[in-house]
Amino acid sequence: MANPTSRHSKARRDKRRANWKGEAPNLGVCPECKEMKQPHRACPSCGTYNGNKVLEIVEK
Repeated sequence: MANPTSRHSKARRDKRRANWKGEAPNLGVCPECKEMKQPHRACPSCGTYNGNKVLEIVEK
């Protein structure tokens, strides 16, 4: 197996590691309650998906 013949600098190493970024989840608007929700998932505030009530939301 090949080994590096010379050492890479810290800047070169850090440039390679700089591309790990977190990103915010995609959000859309629920057509029923107009709250923000993730696509292809039931709405956490009203419990609907594709126009059908699929979750029973209990208010605290």
